[in-house]
Amino acid sequence: MTYLEIYNLLKSRFNLIDEKIDIPELETRIINIPFESFSHSLLPGEDSYNCNEHNVTFDQTYELASKLRTPHLNEIIETPDSKITENVKFNYSILVPIEVKKSKKTEKNIIKKNKVNGTIILLHGLNEKDWSKYLPWAYKLMEQTGKQVILFPIAFHMNRTPTKWIDPRFLRTANIERKEIFPNVANSSFANIALSARLQFHPQRFLWSGLQSFYDVLQLIHEIRSDLHPHIKKKSTIDFFAYSIGSFLANILMLTNSYNYLSKSKLFNFCGGPTLNRMNAASKYILDSEANISVYSFYIERLEGELKKDERLRHYFSDLHPVGKYFRSMLEFHKMQDFREKRFKELHKQISAIALKQDFVVPPSEVLNTLKGSDNKIPTKVRVMDFNYKYDHVIPFPPTKKLEKEVDKSFNRVFRFAAKHLK
Repeated sequence: MTYLEIYNLLKSRFNLIDEKIDIPELETRIINIPFESFSHSLLPGEDSYNCNEHNVTFDQTYELASKLRTPHLNEIIETPDSKITENVKFNYSILVPIEVKKSKKTEKNIIKKNKVNGTIILLHGLNEKDWSKYLPWAYKLMEQTGKQVILFPIAFHMNRTPTKWIDPRFLRTANIERKEIFPNVANSSFANIALSARLQFHPQRFLWSGLQSFYDVLQLIHEIRSDLHPHIKKKSTIDFFAYSIGSFLANILMLTNSYNYLSKSKLFNFCGGPTLNRMNAASKYILDSEANISVYSFYIERLEGELKKDERLRHYFSDLHPVGKYFRSMLEFHKMQDFREKRFKELHKQISAIALKQDFVVPPSEVLNTLKGSDNKIPTKVRVMDFNYKYDHVIPFPPTKKLEKEVDKSFNRVFRFAAKHLK
């Protein structure tokens, strides 16, 4: 099957509700697993905060009330993060290879599970609400590696999103309100209004939701290693395929290597890998200009001052929390550079990447600079590719009939390279 055929078939069958979905045409089974995040108390919206690991209590909370007279926009901004149930309890999907044989007696398919060689966790991009574009990616990784692939949603993305944040009517009204307050805002759209508004007024959310996502992945891995997962064996290998901001998270997971869970894991970055200040998230699909400026200002220009004011932020960025220290090292290219590059050098055999020539959100030069180091002496395998059709960061493989052959060729090139690293 071509990429387009695989895309259409998987999109038509996929859902996050049924416990099991068999797709015999692709010898694939999709299993949906319930998950409850144990880390949501990190998020804004709590009356008090504690670090149980170090037995520390913090006095400050977060004032989420907005002074704007905009009912729809206010609802987005003021919703307490820690109380959003969709973000706490949700399903994630696993694509598993199966063996399909035809019964001569009944003319029906007989499905037997194959022996799975390991597990790949696929992490998606920023401001994503739909798994459709990732389904062929997961399938191709499964097909070429023999490993099962987990589609794991980052905090407040995909099915971890409140219903109103994906309601076009509600979002269009909120976007009109936003443009009345910020008439010069660029790249504003109903697609990015929820994320943009919340990050503009409270850029700390980027860290806390990132930490929740980090700990959620660790929670998933802990379930596997403790033999508590219903479908994944305790000794299964665990690797990552990560895209865009998912690469930012996956790199921090690998750099930190909590509990030595990832000592033998591999990571493949696709259209991702640079430090935060070397990416450009300003896009009608990702962040509008006001949110992009706010996040950049907070984490790149004002961070030292913010750390002096915010005791909890300072605690999680300290040496007491390696994840916070590595997170900080991935914010600005020239800060903590030796610290970051020393660790990337130790991991160079475990990490690989593809960057795309026409990607202006994650420029190829910045993927090379971060993963191979400023002096190009880290021997991490990074390949820069280009395709013979118009594409961008958000849609590298357009699912159109007109480009079917060219897209199929490019899709297979990328995933052959990825699968070779992740086998």
